[in-house]
Order: sequence, then C-alpha cells, then structure tokens
Amino acid sequence: MNNYNLSFISNADLFNHVQKTVEKYRFTIDLAEFNKNIIDPIKLTFDAKVYNNSIQEVVESEILRQLDKSNTNHIGYFHQNIFKYFGNDWRVPDSGFDVVNDAKKIYVEMKNKHNTMNSSSSQKTYMRMQSVLINDPAAICMLVEVIATKSQNVKWLISLDGERESHENIRRVSIDQFYALVTGEPTAFKQLCEKLPTVIEDVISSMSQRSNVNTVFVELEKIAPNLSKSLYLLAFKKYQGFEDFEL
Repeated sequence: MNNYNLSFISNADLFNHVQKTVEKYRFTIDLAEFNKNIIDPIKLTFDAKVYNNSIQEVVESEILRQLDKSNTNHIGYFHQNIFKYFGNDWRVPDSGFDVVNDAKKIYVEMKNKHNTMNSSSSQKTYMRMQSVLINDPAAICMLVEVIATKSQNVKWLISLDGERESHENIRRVSIDQFYALVTGEPTAFKQLCEKLPTVIEDVISSMSQRSNVNTVFVELEKIAPNLSKSLYLLAFKKYQGFEDFEL
C-alpha cells in the first residue's frame, strides 16, 4: 500500500473506504432493471433521429445513463462516510443527519450539489435544523455542499412562507470549508483530491477484474428481432392495436 501522506486519515482507512465505494459500483444490468421506470420508446426514437444515431447507440447511452445515476449515489456514500475515519468524535449515524459530532453539537446535512434540493426540500431541511436549535440553542446545524458555487461558511438564508429567514447557527458550508473545520487542515479537501486518483488506481489493481454483464440487448431480441420494435412492444404491448405493431 502506498503512503498517501494525509495527516487527517490513515493510509489503511482511506484505501478501505475507497475500496468500499468502488465495490458499490454497478457492473451489470438486465432488461428488468433497464425498464424499471418503463423506457419511453418515442423519446428514444426522437433521440436517434435528431442526433443521427442508431437506435442501438441510443439504447447504449440510456444504459450508461442509468448506471451512472446509480454510481452517483455511491459517490454520496464516499463523501458522507469518510468522516467516520477522521476521529475527534465525528460519526455517521444510521438515520437522521448525515454527519454528527455530539461533543461539539454539530449536525450536518450533506448534499452533492448546491442545486439538488428544491424549495420544498430546502424548507423541510431548514425547519428540521430549527427544531434542533429549539431543543439546544448551542447546537450548530450545517448544510454542507460538495459542489458549491464558491468556498463559503455563511448563514443559510432561506424563504419560509414568503419571509426571509436566517440564524447564525444554521450554516451553509462548502465541502472544503467543512474539511478544514473537521481536520484543522485548511487545504485538507484539496489534499484528498490530489491523492484520490492514486488511491483509486491502487484499489482497482488490488481487486479481481470484473466483467461488465449487459443482457439488455439479448432480452430485447427475444421480444422482437427489430430493436426499435422490441422497445415499442416493451412499453406498449398491452395498448390497443400493438398486437400487430410493425416498423
């Protein structure tokens, strides 16, 4: 194992955490998973014709999009769960807030991007933080954003019932500032980002090679030899007239 030379996390903890994240990545997909939310063949037809792609290329892109969506959630696991390795009373609860420090009375809701919460979700999160402060005025609640618009640790300004609300102990914090707070290292997040490619390479090289298993096209061919037709029958086979649908 390489020496990653990060003062705030051990080599073994960083390696193992990255390994757990990589192991969560999806490498397989079948037709049931592909069609879990019912594929829209009309959109796929437009995509193929408008962008001058084959229907197979469009389906492959949709498969990659679905796999990527799952893997994005796993990156959320990486961002949240790394803090349990930092010591100093930081923990990752099974439910409730994403990261907590009971000794310092810090409660964290973590989001990957600054624009992932709609107005309703933001209000609900803010009011949950307000309830924490009602029970303990010394507590500090934070909305920590991995992809923020800028480096910041500021009062979270929000509109509740048309009124602007803010509180000194309800903060909106970028991930670099949160790493600095947790570790005491002003550039801790930057240091982690610099080492991450090497750690991932080390993890991948230590793992047995996984093969990508994609049975979507084989299963679609069983519905109809024509790929476009099979997509329409997959979605509309119970609709009127589709028993003799042709393309």
